[in-house]
Amino acid sequence: MSSVTVLSYGAGNVASVQFALERLGASVRLTSDPADIADAERLILPGVGAAAYAMARLETLGLVEAIRAFPRPLLGVCLGQQLLFDASDEGDGVETLGLIPGHVTRFDIDPSLPVPHMGWSRLEVVRDDPLLEGVQPGDWAYFVHSFVCPDGPATLARADYGTVVPAVVRNANRWGCQFHPERSARAGARILQNFLGLPA
Repeated sequence: MSSVTVLSYGAGNVASVQFALERLGASVRLTSDPADIADAERLILPGVGAAAYAMARLETLGLVEAIRAFPRPLLGVCLGQQLLFDASDEGDGVETLGLIPGHVTRFDIDPSLPVPHMGWSRLEVVRDDPLLEGVQPGDWAYFVHSFVCPDGPATLARADYGTVVPAVVRNANRWGCQFHPERSARAGARILQNFLGLPA
């Protein structure tokens, strides 16, 4: 049975992620203890809400350096993906984890498109990666976000919402999904299953 640790730090969609992983047969540990991170086989950083609040919670709990030092597979989900980058313009701006180069910005799109981007969008896989094995061109994923990560060398898959949305990113052992895989039907389940199968 695959083992995965999910950070529970007061700024994440923890329950839905936990249930989705358990449906796939994973052994799930919820934690806010840095010592648990060091022992984890795989780590998921969920997130909903504001980047500054999430970073403040991670700092208060002493989790920032533990996440930065984590040497095995790490997956950021939704806001968790954005926190992997260097900084976010959200609010007055905030430095984030600095694990993927780039700056997260607010959507700059046609005013006729509502923000947040909320709902289903199709995925376009642009680079092969073990996390995306079995994900088909045009598979649907469920998004909820007002800020967007930069499109660059880390991008594995994109969506389109009046601009390019980096939907899946990777730098070394760190991956991110801008959408919610736990709410993204077949494609989301396959991505989580692939993450559970990555070598620890």
